[in-house]
Amino acid sequence: MSSEEVTFTLNGEPARAEIDGAETLVDSLRGSCGIAGVRVGCRNGDCGSCTAMVDDACVKTCLMLAGRARGSEIVTLEGLGTLDRPHPVQIAFMEQYAFQCGFCLPGMVFSTISLLARIPEPDETEIRDALSGNLCRCTGYANIVKAVQRAAAMVAAGGQQDF
Repeated sequence: MSSEEVTFTLNGEPARAEIDGAETLVDSLRGSCGIAGVRVGCRNGDCGSCTAMVDDACVKTCLMLAGRARGSEIVTLEGLGTLDRPHPVQIAFMEQYAFQCGFCLPGMVFSTISLLARIPEPDETEIRDALSGNLCRCTGYANIVKAVQRAAAMVAAGGQQDF
């Protein structure tokens, strides 16, 4: 099978990947681009560990062919906030102890960002619905829900919402 080059913006920087036609975006991000913040879990879209933002949409990258990312803007956990200026969702997850092993973190964080962009003040049912496509084996979800509520309050109070 022949390979092709795909170019895109990754965490604000130009990036390229050599792919074969059937390569998924998660494999390109991890392999060609060296991004560890997207993780390989189920490979069928159930766990959310491979989640990233692609053109401002929350995407499970194990379900997207890498070639479809041509020209896209991709943000992974590595591109979300900085040590000096973390994103409000990152702060809220830390404050609420909403993660332990971190495997589910990409899906939880980007699902939260996507939710708050659509519904700035979600209720608990809306939060649980937005997070339902992500699996966490460590926390029991209670602190994750609290973190989403805290992030919503921070954004409403004028915290940074962009990445």
